[in-house]
Amino acid sequence: MSNQVHARVVTGKATPRGKFPHIKRAGDFLFISGTSSRRPDNSFAGAQADAMGTTQLDIHDQTRAVIENIRDILQSEGAGLEDLVEISAYLVNMNDFGGYNEVYGEFFSADGPTRTTVAVHQLPHPHLLVEIKAIAYFPK
Repeated sequence: MSNQVHARVVTGKATPRGKFPHIKRAGDFLFISGTSSRRPDNSFAGAQADAMGTTQLDIHDQTRAVIENIRDILQSEGAGLEDLVEISAYLVNMNDFGGYNEVYGEFFSADGPTRTTVAVHQLPHPHLLVEIKAIAYFPK
C-alpha cells in the first residue's frame, strides 16, 4: 500500500467481526466502517438483559456510544468529529428516530456532515438498535 492508502484496526476498540478495518485512509479522506455501541469486551452500551433474557435497549445510550466510538476511531488518525463530511446511519426501527436524532444533535449542528438515515431489517447482533458509517475529509 502506498502512504496515501492505509487501513487500521484501532487498539482499545471492539475487534471487527470480520476481515475489515475500523478506518481506512485514501488520500485526504478517511472512511470509517459501520460502527456500533459494542465495547472491547463484546458487551453493548445501551443494552442490558436480565437472567430471564428480557432486554432493555436504549437508543440514546447506543447512539451516544456509537458517535463516541467514531470519534475515538477518527482520533487514531488525528482527526475529529468536526472533520466528518458524510454519515450513513442504520436504525432497526424508525420509532427510535427521535431519540437517535436528539443525541445526534448533541454532537453535530445543521452545518455538520451530510446525513442519510434508513431503517434496516436487522444489525449483526439482536441488541443493536443503530449502526453508523462515516466519511471524513482530513488532509495529511
